[in-house]
Amino acid sequence: MSSALVRMVISTIKRSTSSNFSRGGRGGSGFVGSPRVLAHHKSWVSRAFYVAVIVCLVISFLLAFGCGYIYVFPSLTQAFHGYGMVTATATTTTTVATTTPIRSIPTCDVFNGSWIKDDSYPLYNGSLCPFTERGFNCIGNGRKDTDYLKWRWKPNNCNIPKFHVAGILNMLRGKRIVFVGDSMSRTQWESLICLLMTGVEDKESVYEVNNHRITKQIRFLGVRFSSHNFTVEFFRSVFLVQRTWGPRKGTGPKRVRGALKLDKLDDISKQWIDADVLIFNTGQWWTPGKLFDTGCYFQVDGSLKLGMPITSGFRMALDTWASWVETNVNTNRTRVFFRTFEPSHWSGRTLKGCHVTQQPMSDTEGKDQSPLSYIITDVVKNMTVPVTVLHVTPMSAFRSDAHVGSYSDTPIDCSHWCLPGVPDMWNEIVFSYLLPKDEPFSLQHTLF
Repeated sequence: MSSALVRMVISTIKRSTSSNFSRGGRGGSGFVGSPRVLAHHKSWVSRAFYVAVIVCLVISFLLAFGCGYIYVFPSLTQAFHGYGMVTATATTTTTVATTTPIRSIPTCDVFNGSWIKDDSYPLYNGSLCPFTERGFNCIGNGRKDTDYLKWRWKPNNCNIPKFHVAGILNMLRGKRIVFVGDSMSRTQWESLICLLMTGVEDKESVYEVNNHRITKQIRFLGVRFSSHNFTVEFFRSVFLVQRTWGPRKGTGPKRVRGALKLDKLDDISKQWIDADVLIFNTGQWWTPGKLFDTGCYFQVDGSLKLGMPITSGFRMALDTWASWVETNVNTNRTRVFFRTFEPSHWSGRTLKGCHVTQQPMSDTEGKDQSPLSYIITDVVKNMTVPVTVLHVTPMSAFRSDAHVGSYSDTPIDCSHWCLPGVPDMWNEIVFSYLLPKDEPFSLQHTLF
């Protein structure tokens, strides 16, 4: 458009100059004089015209550049300086990628994302960690493929901070981290200990407080990091509520051999109080095979509820847990988490087959849905104190490659996870919530 305008101006000036010369030749009111004078005048006009055109072009360029700077350059600046950063939606904060100082991501939906390849994983060697349970050490049990170790969970709208072990060890000084739940909770407990031990020079300074070996039935395990003065503890409570076994007094069906008291929290619950971080889970034992088939039925206020569905019993048990947290836990001191149901990948018509793949599934095949997870989310939503739901069900549903399978101390297992593996990512997510909010990561920061 600007070049067309220049051409039009030039054409107009040429026509005007030509007309003046013509009228002068006819004796009009134009220029009068000799041809030499006329030629000199024409040359002067031509030079002035071209100077004017150049000045106009320079001014036009400067104006265009100024407008471009105002409207375009800020976007380019964001593009260049934003490299390596992911900005969440309007309701979330900007999260710095793993190559920059760590920040917390309290408002980002970290569970909406995908698994991406990352050669910096795994974060520890399971065979070198004394707290990796033998049944979960897949490499130690003969697994040859290692691709399953190289996946990292990437939320769609933010980044999970890298596990900065030196800083986290310092943040945990004087703290008490407590896991409560079933064997999945024990796996996450082992994972966190192994992650933290990578930053401890004297491995002998990390020990189980009662010199107990890790077993499937033991009710308490506590590991102390003496060099940093904190403990990471595990309490086995597969239902969270009380379970009784043995013959029932009075009348009752012969098939009843025990009861799950849905209105009574586990009798070891007093030991969970005064933790700095409490991480709960339950779900794997809430099946007909581990309840009704063993003669264990639900009980409320001393009365058996033989016809109560498992989901109803689960909700009532969660309501009992929620009431206990609201009454007994000082949430100004204690950060409370509840991890949702972890999907298994059993296959076949009888769900007794177990095919461990070498890559994550491209589709969850419905395993990202769990009625137990929905109940957990719903119960927590209605609590009067803050509790963070670790909704790991969808992200774990893709990982058919990460189960122990036949690489275990049991015949076959498509429920539990290899270590290193998926539980490491759960722990990284936990600490993304515990890191200081909206501040660059610092070795001087504390958890609260």
